[in-house]
Amino acid sequence: MSNRGANLKRQAIRFGGPIPTGSRQQARTDATRRKLLAAAEKIFARTGYEAARLEDIAAAAGYTRGAFYANFDSKEDIFFALLEDWISEKLRSITSLLARYGTRKERAVALRRYYVEMAHDRRLVLFSLEYKLFAVRHPEAYARIRARQDRLKKCGAEILGMVSDSPRKLGLSNRAASTALGALSHALLLERLVNPESVSDKEVRVVLGLFFDSLIRGKE
Repeated sequence: MSNRGANLKRQAIRFGGPIPTGSRQQARTDATRRKLLAAAEKIFARTGYEAARLEDIAAAAGYTRGAFYANFDSKEDIFFALLEDWISEKLRSITSLLARYGTRKERAVALRRYYVEMAHDRRLVLFSLEYKLFAVRHPEAYARIRARQDRLKKCGAEILGMVSDSPRKLGLSNRAASTALGALSHALLLERLVNPESVSDKEVRVVLGLFFDSLIRGKE
């Protein structure tokens, strides 16, 4: 937005006047996009990427196919957009958490708590599973989002570097340790979703805590 446009908007709000048409249109467009993304997330989690239909996503958001195509090119496009939002959300959450602490030990404790609490995140495991299945079934499409995945892995490695050097002492890169932590948490959460009797919520937390300690906290 130009300086003039921004000034007009501020003045309109200040004096109780109408917000410029362009700003209202952008707000409606953003709201539509958010509703479509939220609907797509629910549909993908419920039926899986392959079975999901654009009509179902649009209907769940309260729109038509036309509204969908005004915001996204395809089912693949909205799936990638969800992935990008998911990555950004997780990175913001973790970096904001760690920024509250001044020492590596304090950050390690906070990250451990965050990691163990992921045992409650049903959305996380279902979306991660769909993403991995998509990557296996559509390798040509996965190549187009590899940069996003690499960004996530790089950030995960950098976050671990902020809290500990234990992985390196064990002969592991921070990237490998980050991958291992994610893989175990997703596997345990998936097992619990399939059969809650196979492992209790408390046991999931205990196992994740022990694994985190073995890779990250080391001997204190």
